[in-house]
Amino acid sequence: MPRMSEAEKRKSHKRILDAASHLFRERGIEATSVSDIMLTAGLTHGGFYRHFSSKEALVAEAFKAAVKEVQSDMLAATDDQEREAARTQYMSRYLSQEHIDSMATGCPLAALGTEITRMDGAARSEASQAVESMAQLLDDDPKGTTGITTLALLLGSITLARLADTPELAERILDAGKRGRQLLKQ
Repeated sequence: MPRMSEAEKRKSHKRILDAASHLFRERGIEATSVSDIMLTAGLTHGGFYRHFSSKEALVAEAFKAAVKEVQSDMLAATDDQEREAARTQYMSRYLSQEHIDSMATGCPLAALGTEITRMDGAARSEASQAVESMAQLLDDDPKGTTGITTLALLLGSITLARLADTPELAERILDAGKRGRQLLKQ
């Protein structure tokens, strides 16, 4: 069997990360098997260990990739005006019905936070770093005091909205999150 080139290995690695990132957020970590991920990535289960030492190592790397994905627009902003526009757009998407419905592409902290709190090691460390980096990106106060509050408001709002039995309750929760964000700006 011919050896895989480095370029092919990188492409396969990215396919595994993308599949894991989406499946973990959609189904949860425990409910997603390595076989599920490899099948979604279009690869054989046996090839997994050429890329990752364990499922836990994959969780950490997939979580980190998911965080980068959701932060990309805010990270790309080059000046204060662009940063504010990217932050506003992010929060608008975050507190939306679309985000409630699309866990697979939404915030990894909201989708996986409760599972990762029960883990040790790299995944827990990545989650902690994500909290800090998200808070920094969401902070619109020169004194650096609103980012963590905004993050807590967003996470709480989307979590409660996803728990709602009716669309009306979910919408009320999202509206409350939006009002809370406006109060922070005052």
